[in-house]
Amino acid sequence: MTPHQGSAIQFDVHERLHVRVAARDGVSLATDVYLPARGGAPVAGRFPVLMERTPYDKRRPVLVQAARYFARRGYAVVMQDVRGRFRSEGDWYFLSAVEGPDGHDTMSWITRQPWCDGKVGTMGLSYTTANQQALALEHPAGLAAQFLCDGGYNYFHRTLRHAGAMELGVLLPYALRMARYGGRELAGDPVRRRAFERTFDDIRQWIAHLPLREGESPLRLAPSYERWFMDMQCNADYTDYWKHPGVNLQEHVDRYPDLPVYMQTSWYGHHVWATTERFKALRERLASPVRMLIGHWTHGYDDYARTWCGEVDFGMDAMLDSLNDLRLAWFDQFLKGLDTGVLEHPPVRLFVMGGGDGRRDDDGRMRHGGRWRDEQEWPLARTRFTPWYLHRDGTLSETPPAPDAAPSRYTFDPRDPVPTVGGNTQNPMLPRLIQGGAFDQRGRADLWVCRDTLPLAARPDVLAFRSAPLARDLEVTGPITVRLWVASSAADTDFTAKLIDEHPPSEDYPEGFAMNLADGILRMRYRNGFERGEPMTPGEVYAVTIEPQATGNLFRAGHRIRIDVSSSNFPHFDVNPNTGGPLGRDRDTRLAHQVLFHDAARPSHVVLPVIPA
Repeated sequence: MTPHQGSAIQFDVHERLHVRVAARDGVSLATDVYLPARGGAPVAGRFPVLMERTPYDKRRPVLVQAARYFARRGYAVVMQDVRGRFRSEGDWYFLSAVEGPDGHDTMSWITRQPWCDGKVGTMGLSYTTANQQALALEHPAGLAAQFLCDGGYNYFHRTLRHAGAMELGVLLPYALRMARYGGRELAGDPVRRRAFERTFDDIRQWIAHLPLREGESPLRLAPSYERWFMDMQCNADYTDYWKHPGVNLQEHVDRYPDLPVYMQTSWYGHHVWATTERFKALRERLASPVRMLIGHWTHGYDDYARTWCGEVDFGMDAMLDSLNDLRLAWFDQFLKGLDTGVLEHPPVRLFVMGGGDGRRDDDGRMRHGGRWRDEQEWPLARTRFTPWYLHRDGTLSETPPAPDAAPSRYTFDPRDPVPTVGGNTQNPMLPRLIQGGAFDQRGRADLWVCRDTLPLAARPDVLAFRSAPLARDLEVTGPITVRLWVASSAADTDFTAKLIDEHPPSEDYPEGFAMNLADGILRMRYRNGFERGEPMTPGEVYAVTIEPQATGNLFRAGHRIRIDVSSSNFPHFDVNPNTGGPLGRDRDTRLAHQVLFHDAARPSHVVLPVIPA
């Protein structure tokens, strides 16, 4: 067998900082260039180039580290602040339509440089994955490979909005972070900066006065950031606002160029749906290799070396040894023509959670365990999509309900929403507001939105449906669908669903441990489509579908599968006021009296992607 090849450290690094690259409209984009060097001087010759365009500061240590890593191994590396951020000129708006053209103009500049051999690879995470996609749709000369870490596919359907609801727990901390770090309006005004910093002491009070209003929000001292936050809060219909390539690859994926693409996501990040949908779409359309990796993490470069997520540990094997080593093998294969072995592995590598002993480790985290596995496709071809039915007595089973089974009822009060405890989000700069990851589903003293520390299932507005203790291990890996028959007294309301792995009581957890796996929501005005809302008829029964994020988990024998149904999950999702009024503007609220049906004619159920042993 021919031994695998790969770039070794051969060079020092020469850095050219704050080079100005002109966009087509004359805006100057601040750019750092890292070149292979010896004795401090750039090495003569041409090299493949790697590029990342970021709104999070091109001098961020993790980006500088990556740039030096690749330059020492024979790549020229370009790191750039996107328009309107840090040292780049212009005005910034979240993933605006200029991201593709700005990337194209930067690529054109790169391929004209004497150190470029004509091949360019792009890399990045989150925002910098989305602008890679927008760049690819421009079909720039020289683009030869991409590495897309945990980024969006359609920001309306996930990440910023989700089935009609706004992902407040992602968007508000993100807007505050972006205004605070790298925003022009605060950087040049020390008085305004000090005033803005004081608003962080008042965030808990602001949360009590939602929805926020323009000019009356914690972002009011950074008006351009407040403007786009309000735009995303109030643009609730799926209009052209959400369909340009910067925020929506899904609408334009047929134009994607045929080039090798590697993508990564994580079960507790907020781009699982985006990554798996993109993977399926590109595999159908491209002849070039497309690969996908799914780990246990939340969202961010710092997570890859962690074995834990939230208050659960997944074992030493869970961490990714080195993201840069993985990216190097991909780019060596397709930019340098080396045989690194990346094409010998199946297209999908995923981490299946579960299998641990459930005890508490020395850091106070529950040992859930897990293992990596290679697969050929997504969803897995051997999946048995199995309905598990919700019953009036709170049980969950594969047995369909009886013809005359009575419905379940609860009242949803928007003034007292079910608190978010973990889930598919990122760990933001407001940890008292929201924390992503795997947590026991009970109130927490360190979260503002929790009024007590009781189990969430004890709330009168949460319907919990549990299986009997499992007789044998059961793996659930893939997309999840929840099908409900519901009615409400309101003209508009929400229904939520959450999949939970209930660990049995133990010495360390006498009440057991209800570990969240995936959750989703549906804003009922969008039950027939997202282009425009339609009011409900109070009392009318509707069949609706909720699509939580996908997961990969082994339910151990003795554990229970649990589905929680409710009407809020705050602050991950904004709270529906139940009035049917304009979303993002209406501050009036009404009680909604909810009905969930589970009889033979209206068999509410969850479809679980069961993987045979």
